[in-house]
Amino acid sequence: MSIDNKVDMYISTFPEPVQDKLREIRAAILENASGCEEYISYAMPAYRYMDKPLVYYAVTKKHIGFYAMPSAHEAFDTELAPYKRSKSSVQFPLDKDLPIELITKLIQYRVNENLVIDNEEGK
Repeated sequence: MSIDNKVDMYISTFPEPVQDKLREIRAAILENASGCEEYISYAMPAYRYMDKPLVYYAVTKKHIGFYAMPSAHEAFDTELAPYKRSKSSVQFPLDKDLPIELITKLIQYRVNENLVIDNEEGK
């Protein structure tokens, strides 16, 4: 089974409305982090860009957890304020529309961070 199929399999285990949300997140990641590596880590879809962690997401009973690293969460503190969160995760309730524009901003922020780190490392 290829890595992509493992993410497809993960998504397929949820009801169709949740699958739609997961596909929307996945599409935003793949569109904004061209060439990223998609895999399963910690039993959730994970993405690596420039050989560095980018973002993760996972479904629980009532929300989708989105993990974009503490730096991204700090950078979007005000926009993330309406959501329950921790230092490195934010919870998007399953019974609400996804804030896909905000999720896209988090992804783009992480892509830029990884590019800066890569440049600083001289790659």
